[in-house]
Amino acid sequence: MTTEQILAFTVIAGMMVAFMWDRFRYDIVACSALLVAVAVGVVPFDKAFSGFSDDIVIIVGSALIVSSAVARSGIVDFVIKRYLPEMRSKGLQLAFLMLTVAVMSAFIKNIGALAIMMPVAFQFARKSGSPVSYYLMPMAFSALLGGLMTQIGTSPNIVVSRLREEMTGQSFSMFDFTPVGLALTVVGILFLTFGYRLLPVRAKQQASVEDILDQASYTAEATLASDSVLVDKPLRELLRLGDGDVIARTILRGPRRISPFPDVKLKSGDTVMLEGSPEGLDRMVSQAKLILSGKPLTERGEKVVDLVSMEAVISNVSPLNGMSARELALSYTRGVNLIAVSRRGHRVSERLSDLTLQTGDVLLLQGNRKNVPLMLQEFSLLPLAQREILLGVQRRAFVPLLVLAAAMAAAGSGLVPVSVAFFAAAFMMIVAGAIPLTEVYKSVDGPILVMLAALIPVSDSLRTSGASELISHWLGGVAQGLPPFAALGLILLTAMAVTPFLNNAATVLVMGPIAAGFATTLGFRPEAFLMAVAIGAGCDFLTPIGHQCNTLVMGPGGYRFSDYPRLGFPLSIMIVIVSIPMLLYVWPVS
Repeated sequence: MTTEQILAFTVIAGMMVAFMWDRFRYDIVACSALLVAVAVGVVPFDKAFSGFSDDIVIIVGSALIVSSAVARSGIVDFVIKRYLPEMRSKGLQLAFLMLTVAVMSAFIKNIGALAIMMPVAFQFARKSGSPVSYYLMPMAFSALLGGLMTQIGTSPNIVVSRLREEMTGQSFSMFDFTPVGLALTVVGILFLTFGYRLLPVRAKQQASVEDILDQASYTAEATLASDSVLVDKPLRELLRLGDGDVIARTILRGPRRISPFPDVKLKSGDTVMLEGSPEGLDRMVSQAKLILSGKPLTERGEKVVDLVSMEAVISNVSPLNGMSARELALSYTRGVNLIAVSRRGHRVSERLSDLTLQTGDVLLLQGNRKNVPLMLQEFSLLPLAQREILLGVQRRAFVPLLVLAAAMAAAGSGLVPVSVAFFAAAFMMIVAGAIPLTEVYKSVDGPILVMLAALIPVSDSLRTSGASELISHWLGGVAQGLPPFAALGLILLTAMAVTPFLNNAATVLVMGPIAAGFATTLGFRPEAFLMAVAIGAGCDFLTPIGHQCNTLVMGPGGYRFSDYPRLGFPLSIMIVIVSIPMLLYVWPVS
């Protein structure tokens, strides 16, 4: 080996040890590896930051924005309530998510399928009371498996089809991959349905400010609109939308107060006093078409579009202490609505307009993005820790789905590259107001993108230093004289080992000719060996850096680097065991 090759191997080996040690955050490790690689000369100065312009970084960042916009739209809640109301079993939820992602991944970009279904996973996790980490990694692995089923499902299949055409004059067809890919997908999903238990539950050592705030219970007034789907329906139908997070305190029908028995039929114009979490109240208000207290806010005679909801606590010097919302008339004087109140240790029974405010009360205010901060300053209100409150915020339910569908169609038809399609989709989400500007950069997981950008030139040092060719020559010597199943297994395992450090398509380009050479040397047909390369390159279950699907779920799932092999290693073994006999059966080597 040359000095440059030794240094490239050393840098990458040290990086992998640091990842597994898990002492420092993954982006710090990746940046350290990049600086070391530049310092020892395996990454040229002019290539040090090439990763920041790589398509993978754009795809992952854009997918996170798109996923956040879909989650904000409320359409996920609607679909779950409408079509999957009784799916509360964690096993059924996980199986449904994995099957859906796998089938979608066979025909669209697997990271796109994963991004679409991630908000559903968060809803299911909340409904079942399970950590979302139980859902996201199995979904990412299912997306990788689903991509194996068709020619367009994943980049390695497309590249290996081209290699076969160059070698034999005939490309693989669209569904040549289906028999083996389908078998692997079924086996993989069956394993993951039960194997997710291998993932550790990571309990937070300390409660964050957001966790403490989540325990706060707000009281809000919501009135049934005439077009609400719950008019003439019993109260229990309304409370079901809150998934147990919201209770009804009383029903106001004109001057009458009606006890909130579950079988009381709701009428148009009824006002229900609700108590619960902001998330539960939001689900109930948005899905049942309820109208919160306050008046429609206008500015220069036009309806305010850029509404925000913000939490604030009444300080001991605030002039609001001892006053009621009716006396303040905030809607008319400040262009702000008081839509909910939380009073610790006390259940609010009065109407919000009649409630005498006290020091320590937490107010949920709705207003223009410019007006609310001014009111906080004027009335000496203390804003709480920044967290996204959707209650009272206007959303365009179907815009994210339409934008995402258009992006998928454009990418799937080959009109534009996937990176451009996703970037355009993320930009359109912002322009259409599906996600506000203040939330865009919060939804992008910065550490993940920095890690990806730093790792790309480090991983590429294997190729530029000639280390990948060295590996190829070594494999060529080992493969001589091996029987078909052993040679096939060697190619598959090598592709699985290489793909975390190279792009999966690059893995096929490096390993494909080697696999074909094996077949020729041993006197066998090359199809099974080329398929083995595609499967190995498409099945990176051991690291979060080998495929963007694994990277996409790392931050939202709270995973550590070492979590991936805990679930991925047994899955990889199962894939190898099933792949080899299936390949030899579907693609005979002689």
